[in-house]
Amino acid sequence: MDLRTVVDASQIAAALTVIGGTLFAVLQLREFKLQRQETAALDLLRTFMGPEFADAMTIVTNLPDGLSAAGLRRAGPHAEKAATLMCTTFEAMGVAVHRRIAPLALVQDLAGGFIVVTWRRLEPWLRELRIQQDNPSDSEWFQWLAEQLERRKADKQPAYLQHRDWQP
Repeated sequence: MDLRTVVDASQIAAALTVIGGTLFAVLQLREFKLQRQETAALDLLRTFMGPEFADAMTIVTNLPDGLSAAGLRRAGPHAEKAATLMCTTFEAMGVAVHRRIAPLALVQDLAGGFIVVTWRRLEPWLRELRIQQDNPSDSEWFQWLAEQLERRKADKQPAYLQHRDWQP
């Protein structure tokens, strides 16, 4: 074996090592992304399982659609606190979806209908709050998320219909 053959073999081995390393890195990045999405899903589930969130959900779902800021104040401090909790929770979800940390389909399956209904109930209050506080970006990601989910709602059947033939 001459020197040229050894050099050629070394270059081929180096190229294969770089290609193998690149493939390994790509696979690791994909695995990391899946782990991040699974973690986001678990975090979302934990959000919905807490008693404070359940209490807030009960209060907000019993409010009428289109409630004004004054109407929410008349409902009492517990109602305003519940509305604030819902807004901040859904605001965080909107950011997570937009940054592709949590998939929109997952959020839609977990809470899509509830997010849309909550927005419908609290929108007038939030719009008044934005004006009163001179903060047009208040709950902006909550609004964005609700609008995204509303657009997708027409294309999706409820799970009990869509997956009625599913077998474990």
